[in-house]
Parts: sequence; C-alpha cells; structure tokens
Amino acid sequence: MSGLVLRLAGPLQSWGERSAFAPDRDSASFPTRSALIGMFAAAEGRARGSSLQPYEELEFTVRVDRPGVRLVDYHTAGGGYPDPLTPATSGGKHKGAAVITRRHYLADAVFVVAVTGPEAATTRISDALAAPYWAPFLGRRSCVPDEPLLLRTGVSDPVAELLDQVPLSAPEPGRRPSGPADPANVAVEFVWERPPKPLPADAVEMALHDNPVSFAPHNRVHAKRIVHRTVEQLPARLFDLHTPLHQQLVTYATQEESVA
Repeated sequence: MSGLVLRLAGPLQSWGERSAFAPDRDSASFPTRSALIGMFAAAEGRARGSSLQPYEELEFTVRVDRPGVRLVDYHTAGGGYPDPLTPATSGGKHKGAAVITRRHYLADAVFVVAVTGPEAATTRISDALAAPYWAPFLGRRSCVPDEPLLLRTGVSDPVAELLDQVPLSAPEPGRRPSGPADPANVAVEFVWERPPKPLPADAVEMALHDNPVSFAPHNRVHAKRIVHRTVEQLPARLFDLHTPLHQQLVTYATQEESVA
C-alpha cells in the first residue's frame, strides 16, 4: 500500500451529501468520499458513466485544520426569460419562472486528506492531479483550490504524515489552535474511514450516503459508509505563526520522506 497527501483549501468549498437537484443544496462539514473520487476521475479524464472500480480500494482520512464558516447563497436561475427558455420540468414542459435554490458553502475551510491504496492506483492519481485532464475543484466548479493541492506523493504511511508531519493551518488567521493544558500538543479533529485502534471512548460514529457506485448522469447511485470522528492531540511544533504557512507547506512538500 502507498498513498498521497492532499490539502483542500480555498475561499469556498461545498461538499454536497444528500441534496442532489433539491432546492436546498447542502454541504457536509468535511470532504465527502464521492467528491474526492469525482475529483480523481475528472483529473484522469474519465467519462461520467465509467466504472468506479479503480477507486474501490482507496481509504481516506481527513484532518480538519479549519472547519470554516457556513454560508448560504440565495440563488436564482432562469428568471426574466420567455417560458421556452426557463428551466425544464421532468414532464418536458417549462417552469415559466425562476428556479430558487439555497446553496451551502464552507468559507475559508482547510482540510488535509491522507489517501491510502494500492501503489499503482495512488501513483496514477498523483500523476493525474499533477497534470489534470479536467481541473480539480472543491465540490463545485466555482470553488477553486489553493495551491499547493497535492502536498506529497508515494508516501508509505500518509496517515502518519497527518499526525506528525504536515504543517497545521491556524483555525482563524493569526490565532493559535485551542489545546489541552500540555502546551506541547494541540487538539485537532479527524474523520476516519479506518478508525485508530483502540478507538477513543469519545469517538463519534457517523453513517454517510456518499460512497459512489455510479456517476452516470441519469443513474447516480451512492451507497452508505461508516466513518468515525475523533479529536487527536498533535505536536504543537506543527503549528508555527512565525513562518509563512505557504513556506512551511513548500518545505514539507519538497523534503524527502525519510527526513520526516
């Protein structure tokens, strides 16, 4: 097994879980499995109806550096046009009026994701993200990711990198993370597909319907998966207010794994 480390950050992110084509377009509080696999498939140039079997063995671990602030955008589409130019109904007619939706976003959120899987698969994905067929986005095409997106590739244990090596972003600009009485550690939330052992007593189990079976335009199918949320104590050295974060990320991304 091998892996890679991604950093998902930007002005806006939106990780829809339950509301495809509904007026209220929700966002999960962290990147979904469906969105991550969709990002990889798009980077590789796969058509929407393609098999997702090449991604079945991937495992994701998400570190929540900054949960972000939830925003709701009041959005209209199709208003002010003649009936034939307004959005179509399922019966083939036209609505004749604007469609109103409320789209949820996470503003200024930062997530670091460990992707673990067979070496052939993670190498293929890394190569695609480095030179994508379709540009990656953070849940919606309008949500452009910050750089660097791909922090490190060919990592033997990407989860260990999240716990001990990847620089931490401030929960808010210029503010240190809250932590325990021990100043050597800071508390950071994690979302696990494969939870740590032993599982902490305060871990929260969640059922999500974000495991993609098909992205076919007229036959989207998602299965259930179970994740666990925990709070991990990370070394405070990962958080440095005195060095520009971008410099820290570049240093991490370019150093050899054996140095980590």
